[in-house]
Amino acid sequence: MPDVAGRGWGATVAGRHAAPKRHALAEQVSKPLKIAIIAHLKFPIAQPFPGGLEMHTHFLASALRARGHAVTLYASEGSQADLGLVPICPPTGSAFDDASAERIDRLEAEAYETIMDAVALGDFDIVHNNSLHPLPLFRAGEVRAPMVTALHTPPFEPFVQGVRARAHDMTFAAVSDSLAEEWCEIIPRPLLIGNGIDLDAFAFNPAPKDPPHAIWTGRLVPEKGPHLAIDAARAAGLPLLFAGPQADITYWETMIAPRLGPDVTYLGHLSHAELARRVGEAHVTLCSPRWEEPFGLVVAESLACGTPVAAFGRGAIPDILDASSGVLAKADDVADLGRAVTQAIRLERHACRRRAEQLFDATIMTDRYEALYHQEMRVAGPVIHRVLDEA
Repeated sequence: MPDVAGRGWGATVAGRHAAPKRHALAEQVSKPLKIAIIAHLKFPIAQPFPGGLEMHTHFLASALRARGHAVTLYASEGSQADLGLVPICPPTGSAFDDASAERIDRLEAEAYETIMDAVALGDFDIVHNNSLHPLPLFRAGEVRAPMVTALHTPPFEPFVQGVRARAHDMTFAAVSDSLAEEWCEIIPRPLLIGNGIDLDAFAFNPAPKDPPHAIWTGRLVPEKGPHLAIDAARAAGLPLLFAGPQADITYWETMIAPRLGPDVTYLGHLSHAELARRVGEAHVTLCSPRWEEPFGLVVAESLACGTPVAAFGRGAIPDILDASSGVLAKADDVADLGRAVTQAIRLERHACRRRAEQLFDATIMTDRYEALYHQEMRVAGPVIHRVLDEA
């Protein structure tokens, strides 16, 4: 199994280092760990998942608990209770629709203060920061356990301020090489730990459902470009099914609803199982990001189902797809994406599944995070003991 590190996901990039391998640390077989996971608070960590970060956080917490670790998940209300949940506040991305941005910022800051108070007092072995907020980074020095932070988005303020504050003394893991490139001026040596998916949940389907059709999945927001996917499917003469949460009502009403018709069907916001079934039934998946996609979870899920992908060549997507599993199009070029659809639909489905198995097995992702935790504990151990002795 190749390391998910480096350009093309296969090789370590000069100037960076790949995540430690599971067999590299003898501690890997030692006692279960007490792990705190700090989620972002905008949406619950529960199905149906609003986006890839919620699904990633859910899977990681579940996988670590299944391996016997004691996981405490600090997340918004409505998150799945059996993940070791400590609910902190209502989801800030949906429960305060009428609130001003300033009030939501204040509520989030207060919530993360509460989380960091608890983490600082908790008896944890490791803290995994999956939030997109600077406050856990600013307060990381108060925590006795080592903390690692996963980077899921390109640099943005004020999160960058927190990253800069810890760039010299914290390990950061980027989910793709292209994302690491975007952070390299701030973090000289980020790890590369690619996201994984549940290959059993997104099962291989060798025979898509007729008549031939395309699918698009994701949050229905401008930066994901579903309106361009609709236009590209029509250009290719292929019916399109699409699914995801209506996260921007204005965008839906102005750009999506006018494009609906007998050849374009909205499936709603699907459960994990229903989403996997629909993706597996499709003949081709469209991916139409209008930003530099940090990872492209939708693409990995499609390949696991055996469904080839036609996508704009942005961000990490060119590293996920190869000639056997997908076809790239020029960014924002609907005609070129339509051309990519007509080519991708002819690709062999077993090759798509093999690509997913080689690169995106979530078991391997969890192995790497586990190994990273042990490495951080080993390095931090003498420092923590010295601080405790001096306290």
